[in-house]
Amino acid sequence: MTIQVLLADDHAIVRDGLRYMLEAWGNVEIVGEAANGLEAVREVESLRPDVVMMDIAMPVMNGNEATQRIREISPSTQVVILSMYSTTEHIFQAFQAGATGYLLKESAGKEVFEAVQTVSAGRRYLSHKITEAVVDNYVHSRKGISEQSTLETLSAREREILQFVAEGKTSSKIAEILYLSPKSVETYRSRLMKKLGVDNVSELVKFAIRHGVIDY
Repeated sequence: MTIQVLLADDHAIVRDGLRYMLEAWGNVEIVGEAANGLEAVREVESLRPDVVMMDIAMPVMNGNEATQRIREISPSTQVVILSMYSTTEHIFQAFQAGATGYLLKESAGKEVFEAVQTVSAGRRYLSHKITEAVVDNYVHSRKGISEQSTLETLSAREREILQFVAEGKTSSKIAEILYLSPKSVETYRSRLMKKLGVDNVSELVKFAIRHGVIDY
């Protein structure tokens, strides 16, 4: 059976490379591409692919946020997060968002194909350099406190504002993108900074990087 895959990465050269690797192995059809998280969500809503290969750090909406939205609108669609990070915090955030696989960007073509095959069958996939025990132990240790996770105290809108502010967008630009008034954006911004306990944009950016909201 052919596995339908959507590629989501803000770099066209990465999408081209993934397309080449996956199609070379057969029984995989690339049905669409997306250059940011919001595009990925919209494409999934329209195409309902079996698997999404999702970059963790993208503009407009990061990979984890997009994964959460995708799992809500299309529960049968499995998501493999593509990341350069192998830290337990990044891995935990990805699985917490609903990802079924976590693949390091340095992975070879065969492993990319293995990831697609595995998650399409409903099983979890981790890069060979990441052991199952690491994730299991970390998820177990966080289970009791996950509801108090600072990031999780933010609403979906506040997380969007967080990403845009961390990316350096002005309140006016954010308002234009989200169809809000600049005053509303400022209100959301003040509220999320208070929730996160930060006093300036620099600290906000550091928080966003630490939690995988944006890339370095």
